[in-house]
Amino acid sequence: MGCCAGSRRHLSDSEGEEAAPEPRAPLSEPQDALWKNAMGFWILGLCNNFSYVVMLSAAHDILRHERASGNQSHVDPDPTAIPHNSSSRFDCNSVSTAAVLLADILPTLIIKLLAPLGLHLLPYSPRVLISGVCSAGSFILVAFSHSMGTSLCGVVLASISSGLGEVTFLSLTAFYPRAVISWWSSGTGGAGLLGALSYLGLTQAGLSPQHTLLSMLGIPGLLLASYFLLLTSPKPQDPGGEDEAETTARQPLIGTEAPEPKPGASWNLSLQERWTVFKGLLCYIIPLVLVYFAEYFINQGLFELLFFRNTSLNHAQQYRWYQMLYQAGVFVSRSSLRCCRIRFTWALALLQCPSDPGVAG
Repeated sequence: MGCCAGSRRHLSDSEGEEAAPEPRAPLSEPQDALWKNAMGFWILGLCNNFSYVVMLSAAHDILRHERASGNQSHVDPDPTAIPHNSSSRFDCNSVSTAAVLLADILPTLIIKLLAPLGLHLLPYSPRVLISGVCSAGSFILVAFSHSMGTSLCGVVLASISSGLGEVTFLSLTAFYPRAVISWWSSGTGGAGLLGALSYLGLTQAGLSPQHTLLSMLGIPGLLLASYFLLLTSPKPQDPGGEDEAETTARQPLIGTEAPEPKPGASWNLSLQERWTVFKGLLCYIIPLVLVYFAEYFINQGLFELLFFRNTSLNHAQQYRWYQMLYQAGVFVSRSSLRCCRIRFTWALALLQCPSDPGVAG
């Protein structure tokens, strides 16, 4: 009958343990399982990053709420900005949208830094449940917030959900065919496009930011359904059954002349050895740092300053459009993994950085 969608599983929910594989069914099972897992990881990538993206798209509304009287039940159609900063040609909030970015990034960064210290001891299913609950809590908290502090706490919950989910689902890909990684990547890009587009579309249609956020509470439920009902039980790895392509893909990033470890030997590296490994990864780390710095400098630093007064869109609406267009580009780039591969990643960083003064100008 195919793979059981509701198998409660996932390696006895621990990274170091593997559940006994279910009996193989007819010949149609492998293809069915392939598509289930591909769509499962695409949906997980979509849902995992959805709340994170929505909070960035709603950053201007979250901060503007502080200077508005109460939580309005409609989106103000008046394109004239509130005259709160008449000394500047820029229509700025008293607090930059970068504050929302920090609340959306720092918890995720802390989780990723601490994850290697013991997160693997926590089973997979509780981690997914925590991620889903935090995602739902973020929408509710921001929607009903009456202060900036409470809203930022909601953004922190979205960051915890995204960071914990990313660490969990990426580690889970090790037990599935490596093609699921590209599907996960495309899903995270889709989260940017659909998250920003849905927030823009619903608010443009007349829904308030509050009602728009509440309408997105189905996303955490979709994440849980995809994990518990759609993914198939992972098959145990067969080191002797790998083909040449899989073996090549599993080669280490850094070539060393160290002898192969004996069976059962542990990988306990000294500080000097770890430093050597880290130096070898700098060619990947530095371009990523530059790209993300330039990306968020534009996204949360400069977009807020781009305000054209003589248009039919007010400042908040223009900001949402900027976010949607940016996320559309992210979706295209993250979905291109199976179409083209760029080995010289530093070239992308060089292309990204000059765009900062172009946007600022």
